[in-house]
Amino acid sequence: MSRHRASSLLLIGALVALLLVAPSQAASLPPPYQDLVQVRSRQLDAVYLLPGTDFRPYTKVMIDPVQVSFRKGWLKDINSQRGIGDQVSQSDAEQIAQVARSGFEKIFADAFTQKGYNVVTSPAPDVLRLSPGVVNLYLNAPDPMSAPGVRSYTVNAGEATFALEARDSTTGAVLGLAVDRRSTQDFGGMATSVSNRFDFGNLFRHWANISVKGLDTLKTTPPVPARTGKKQ
Repeated sequence: MSRHRASSLLLIGALVALLLVAPSQAASLPPPYQDLVQVRSRQLDAVYLLPGTDFRPYTKVMIDPVQVSFRKGWLKDINSQRGIGDQVSQSDAEQIAQVARSGFEKIFADAFTQKGYNVVTSPAPDVLRLSPGVVNLYLNAPDPMSAPGVRSYTVNAGEATFALEARDSTTGAVLGLAVDRRSTQDFGGMATSVSNRFDFGNLFRHWANISVKGLDTLKTTPPVPARTGKKQ
Protein backbone atom coordinates (compact mmCIF):
# COMPACT_ATOMS: atom_id res chain seq x y z
CA MET A 1 0.00 0.00 0.00
CA SER A 2 1.34 3.46 -0.88
CA ARG A 3 1.94 6.00 1.88
CA HIS A 4 -0.85 8.15 0.45
CA ARG A 5 -3.36 5.30 0.48
CA ALA A 6 -2.37 4.22 4.00
CA SER A 7 -2.67 7.72 5.43
CA SER A 8 -5.86 8.34 3.46
CA LEU A 9 -7.49 5.18 4.82
CA LEU A 10 -6.53 6.07 8.39
CA LEU A 11 -7.93 9.57 7.96
CA ILE A 12 -11.17 8.32 6.39
CA GLY A 13 -11.47 5.77 9.19
CA ALA A 14 -11.25 8.59 11.71
CA LEU A 15 -13.73 10.68 9.73
CA VAL A 16 -16.28 7.86 9.70
CA ALA A 17 -16.95 8.28 13.42
CA LEU A 18 -17.25 12.03 13.03
CA LEU A 19 -19.53 11.92 9.99
CA LEU A 20 -21.80 9.12 11.18
CA VAL A 21 -21.80 9.50 14.94
CA ALA A 22 -21.55 13.28 15.31
CA PRO A 23 -22.47 14.82 11.93
CA SER A 24 -23.23 18.20 13.50
CA GLN A 25 -19.55 18.49 14.41
CA ALA A 26 -18.42 17.79 10.83
CA ALA A 27 -19.26 21.20 9.36
CA SER A 28 -15.55 21.83 8.83
CA LEU A 29 -13.61 18.82 7.63
CA PRO A 30 -9.88 18.45 8.27
CA PRO A 31 -7.30 18.67 5.45
CA PRO A 32 -7.37 17.61 2.67
CA TYR A 33 -11.18 17.77 2.78
CA GLN A 34 -11.60 21.25 4.25
CA ASP A 35 -12.90 22.79 1.01
CA LEU A 36 -15.67 20.24 0.51
CA VAL A 37 -19.28 21.05 1.33
CA GLN A 38 -21.99 18.61 2.32
CA VAL A 39 -24.78 17.74 -0.10
CA ARG A 40 -27.89 15.72 0.58
CA SER A 41 -27.98 12.14 -0.61
CA ARG A 42 -30.87 9.72 -0.83
CA GLN A 43 -28.49 6.78 -1.10
CA LEU A 44 -25.53 7.39 1.23
CA ASP A 45 -25.11 8.58 4.80
CA ALA A 46 -22.74 11.46 4.04
CA VAL A 47 -21.57 13.03 0.77
CA TYR A 48 -19.22 15.99 0.36
CA LEU A 49 -18.26 17.69 -2.90
CA LEU A 50 -15.88 20.47 -3.98
CA PRO A 51 -17.93 23.51 -5.03
CA GLY A 52 -17.64 24.49 -8.66
CA THR A 53 -16.39 21.11 -9.88
CA ASP A 54 -17.49 20.18 -13.40
CA PHE A 55 -17.54 16.38 -13.63
CA ARG A 56 -18.50 16.28 -17.32
CA PRO A 57 -14.92 16.00 -18.65
CA TYR A 58 -14.34 12.78 -16.69
CA THR A 59 -15.08 9.94 -19.10
CA LYS A 60 -12.66 7.43 -17.59
CA VAL A 61 -11.90 6.26 -14.06
CA MET A 62 -8.69 5.17 -12.37
CA ILE A 63 -9.43 2.94 -9.38
CA ASP A 64 -6.94 2.57 -6.53
CA PRO A 65 -6.67 -0.83 -4.81
CA VAL A 66 -9.51 -1.26 -2.32
CA GLN A 67 -8.34 -1.03 1.28
CA VAL A 68 -10.07 -3.07 3.98
CA SER A 69 -9.84 -2.76 7.76
CA PHE A 70 -11.76 -4.44 10.58
CA ARG A 71 -13.52 -2.62 13.38
CA LYS A 72 -11.18 -1.99 16.30
CA GLY A 73 -11.30 -4.91 18.70
CA TRP A 74 -13.22 -7.16 16.29
CA LEU A 75 -10.85 -10.12 16.55
CA LYS A 76 -10.83 -10.08 20.35
CA ASP A 77 -14.60 -9.67 20.46
CA ILE A 78 -15.25 -12.56 18.09
CA ASN A 79 -12.87 -14.94 19.85
CA SER A 80 -14.46 -14.18 23.22
CA GLN A 81 -17.64 -15.76 21.84
CA ARG A 82 -15.98 -18.90 20.46
CA GLY A 83 -14.52 -22.09 21.86
CA ILE A 84 -10.81 -22.81 22.15
CA GLY A 85 -10.85 -25.01 19.07
CA ASP A 86 -12.69 -22.46 16.94
CA GLN A 87 -10.62 -19.31 17.45
CA VAL A 88 -10.03 -16.88 14.57
CA SER A 89 -6.31 -16.29 14.16
CA GLN A 90 -4.64 -13.13 12.88
CA SER A 91 -3.83 -15.09 9.75
CA ASP A 92 -7.51 -15.97 9.34
CA ALA A 93 -8.41 -12.29 9.70
CA GLU A 94 -5.85 -11.26 7.08
CA GLN A 95 -7.18 -13.90 4.70
CA ILE A 96 -10.76 -12.69 5.22
CA ALA A 97 -9.67 -9.11 4.52
CA GLN A 98 -7.85 -10.20 1.35
CA VAL A 99 -10.92 -12.04 0.05
CA ALA A 100 -13.07 -8.96 0.75
CA ARG A 101 -10.49 -6.73 -0.92
CA SER A 102 -10.17 -8.74 -4.11
CA GLY A 103 -13.91 -9.33 -4.33
CA PHE A 104 -14.78 -5.65 -3.99
CA GLU A 105 -12.10 -4.59 -6.48
CA LYS A 106 -13.64 -6.74 -9.21
CA ILE A 107 -17.21 -5.75 -8.35
CA PHE A 108 -16.31 -2.05 -8.29
CA ALA A 109 -14.42 -2.08 -11.59
CA ASP A 110 -17.09 -4.20 -13.30
CA ALA A 111 -19.83 -1.76 -12.26
CA PHE A 112 -18.09 1.13 -14.03
CA THR A 113 -17.17 -0.95 -17.08
CA GLN A 114 -20.74 -2.15 -17.51
CA LYS A 115 -21.94 1.46 -17.55
CA GLY A 116 -19.54 2.40 -20.34
CA TYR A 117 -16.66 3.91 -18.36
CA ASN A 118 -13.15 2.92 -19.35
CA VAL A 119 -11.13 1.80 -16.33
CA VAL A 120 -7.54 2.95 -16.88
CA THR A 121 -4.29 2.83 -14.94
CA SER A 122 -2.69 6.16 -15.85
CA PRO A 123 -3.64 9.76 -14.98
CA ALA A 124 -5.04 12.04 -17.68
CA PRO A 125 -7.22 15.18 -17.82
CA ASP A 126 -10.33 13.08 -18.52
CA VAL A 127 -9.62 10.54 -15.77
CA LEU A 128 -11.25 10.63 -12.33
CA ARG A 129 -9.23 8.86 -9.64
CA LEU A 130 -11.34 6.87 -7.19
CA SER A 131 -10.05 5.50 -3.89
CA PRO A 132 -12.59 3.09 -2.34
CA GLY A 133 -12.23 1.63 1.12
CA VAL A 134 -14.14 -0.65 3.48
CA VAL A 135 -13.57 0.27 7.11
CA ASN A 136 -15.02 -0.99 10.40
CA LEU A 137 -15.71 -4.37 8.82
CA TYR A 138 -17.48 -6.64 11.31
CA LEU A 139 -18.30 -10.27 10.55
CA ASN A 140 -20.79 -11.75 12.99
CA ALA A 141 -19.74 -15.35 12.33
CA PRO A 142 -16.46 -15.73 10.43
CA ASP A 143 -15.80 -19.25 9.18
CA PRO A 144 -12.09 -20.15 9.36
CA MET A 145 -11.00 -23.77 9.60
CA SER A 146 -13.71 -24.50 12.14
CA ALA A 147 -13.55 -27.33 14.61
CA PRO A 148 -15.54 -30.45 13.55
CA GLY A 149 -19.21 -30.16 14.41
CA VAL A 150 -19.07 -26.41 15.10
CA ARG A 151 -21.81 -24.42 13.36
CA SER A 152 -22.52 -20.68 13.53
CA TYR A 153 -25.98 -19.25 12.95
CA THR A 154 -26.60 -15.54 12.47
CA VAL A 155 -29.34 -13.14 11.38
CA ASN A 156 -26.98 -11.37 8.97
CA ALA A 157 -23.35 -11.68 7.95
CA GLY A 158 -22.31 -8.38 9.50
CA GLU A 159 -21.75 -4.75 8.64
CA ALA A 160 -19.15 -2.38 7.25
CA THR A 161 -18.64 1.23 6.28
CA PHE A 162 -17.93 2.22 2.70
CA ALA A 163 -15.72 5.24 2.06
CA LEU A 164 -15.01 6.68 -1.38
CA GLU A 165 -12.61 9.50 -2.18
CA ALA A 166 -12.61 11.14 -5.63
CA ARG A 167 -9.67 13.15 -6.96
CA ASP A 168 -8.57 14.71 -10.20
CA SER A 169 -6.03 12.20 -11.47
CA THR A 170 -3.54 14.79 -12.76
CA THR A 171 -3.60 17.45 -10.03
CA GLY A 172 -4.55 15.25 -7.08
CA ALA A 173 -7.19 17.77 -5.99
CA VAL A 174 -9.86 16.21 -3.77
CA LEU A 175 -13.24 16.55 -5.51
CA GLY A 176 -15.48 14.44 -3.31
CA LEU A 177 -15.89 12.16 -0.34
CA ALA A 178 -18.71 9.71 0.44
CA VAL A 179 -19.32 7.55 3.50
CA ASP A 180 -22.03 4.95 4.14
CA ARG A 181 -22.47 2.43 6.96
CA ARG A 182 -24.68 -0.55 6.23
CA SER A 183 -25.44 -4.10 7.34
CA THR A 184 -25.85 -7.04 5.01
CA GLN A 185 -29.38 -8.25 4.31
CA ASP A 186 -31.11 -10.31 6.99
CA PHE A 187 -31.26 -13.74 5.40
CA GLY A 188 -30.43 -15.75 8.52
CA GLY A 189 -29.17 -19.33 8.63
CA MET A 190 -25.85 -21.05 9.05
CA ALA A 191 -22.87 -18.78 8.40
CA THR A 192 -20.06 -20.12 6.23
CA SER A 193 -17.26 -18.52 4.24
CA VAL A 194 -19.43 -19.00 1.14
CA SER A 195 -22.51 -17.34 2.66
CA ASN A 196 -20.40 -14.48 4.05
CA ARG A 197 -18.87 -13.83 0.62
CA PHE A 198 -22.31 -13.91 -0.98
CA ASP A 199 -23.88 -11.52 1.54
CA PHE A 200 -21.00 -9.05 1.53
CA GLY A 201 -20.76 -9.36 -2.25
CA ASN A 202 -24.34 -8.10 -2.49
CA LEU A 203 -23.48 -5.22 -0.17
CA PHE A 204 -20.36 -4.33 -2.18
CA ARG A 205 -22.38 -4.46 -5.41
CA HIS A 206 -24.91 -2.08 -3.88
CA TRP A 207 -22.17 0.44 -3.08
CA ALA A 208 -20.53 0.05 -6.49
CA ASN A 209 -23.81 0.67 -8.33
CA ILE A 210 -24.54 3.74 -6.21
CA SER A 211 -21.06 5.08 -7.02
CA VAL A 212 -21.61 4.72 -10.76
CA LYS A 213 -25.06 6.31 -10.61
CA GLY A 214 -23.63 9.11 -8.50
CA LEU A 215 -21.00 9.94 -11.10
CA ASP A 216 -23.62 9.80 -13.85
CA THR A 217 -25.74 12.28 -11.89
CA LEU A 218 -22.82 14.63 -11.27
CA LYS A 219 -22.06 14.67 -15.01
CA THR A 220 -25.58 15.83 -15.85
CA THR A 221 -26.13 18.46 -13.15
CA PRO A 222 -24.60 21.91 -12.59
CA PRO A 223 -21.58 22.21 -10.28
CA VAL A 224 -22.43 22.34 -6.60
CA PRO A 225 -22.33 25.85 -5.14
CA ALA A 226 -20.94 26.52 -1.69
CA ARG A 227 -23.14 25.59 1.29
CA THR A 228 -25.65 23.85 -0.91
CA GLY A 229 -28.44 21.57 0.19
CA LYS A 230 -28.75 20.08 -3.28
CA LYS A 231 -29.82 16.44 -3.46
CA GLN A 232 -27.78 13.85 -5.28
